[in-house]
This record gives sequence, structure tokens and C-alpha cells, in this order.
Amino acid sequence: MKVLESKSALLTNHEVFTFLQNQEKEYQGQKRRGPGNLETLRRELLQYLKQEENPLSQNPPTYNEESIGKLLERLRPYEIQKGEMVMIMNLRPVNIPMLNAVLEDMAERFTDDEQNDICTAVAEVLGTFPPKAEGGDAMQTTEGGS
Repeated sequence: MKVLESKSALLTNHEVFTFLQNQEKEYQGQKRRGPGNLETLRRELLQYLKQEENPLSQNPPTYNEESIGKLLERLRPYEIQKGEMVMIMNLRPVNIPMLNAVLEDMAERFTDDEQNDICTAVAEVLGTFPPKAEGGDAMQTTEGGS
């Protein structure tokens, strides 16, 4: 990959989400609206980031400003590239197959223990999805009927 603009930066979904929420509050406080296409973009992007299966959809949120720094510090020994780190924060992989989709050449770069430690660090710092309610209801019904 080649850097075209040295001042450009990568943002996590959490940073974009926070910015858009703050901008919306600022506009409401000033009792003004942005351009129509900006309002549409902001509304649709916030809806997308709040959809089920997205790490930012949980209420209360498991992400905060400190969690990004904590995760960076926790994963520093593994020399994970910047783009990979952003993907980890955006997707929150908590198992090896999900992590493999995020980290390039994972099997060659990391031992099994390191892979497990990375997953554990992500789960501890960024949290995990709660178990699906529909699967739990089916199991409770089956157990109750036995």
C-alpha cells in the first residue's frame, strides 16, 4: 500500500459515530440544519452503525474513548499493522476465524497462544455480543419440556 497524502488518517467506526453524534447535537443546540445531503448521510450512517451485529449497536455501548487506547496498548507486543488494528476495532473479532479474516497471514505471524491472547484482549477491552435471545428461548423451551 502506498501513502498518497501524509496528513490523512484512519478512523474507527466509533470515532466516526462519536463525531456524527456530536455534530448532530451541535446543530440542534444552534437550532440550524446542515445541507440536506449532509443530514441524510449523517442519519443513514448513524442508522447503519446502530444496526444489529454491529459492535456499536449495543446499549449500553461497550466502546468508549479509553477503550481504543487500552486495546492499542494491550496489542502493542504483536506488531499489528495500523489498518489491521482499525479493522479489529470496527469488527471486534472475538474468535480465531473472525480474527483470521482481519489479520493478514495470521497463521504465519502468530502462534496459537498469541491468536487466543489477541481474541481475549479484544473481548476484555471492547466487550462481546450478548448471546442471542432467540437461541436461548429455544433451549429453555426444550429443557423445560424434558
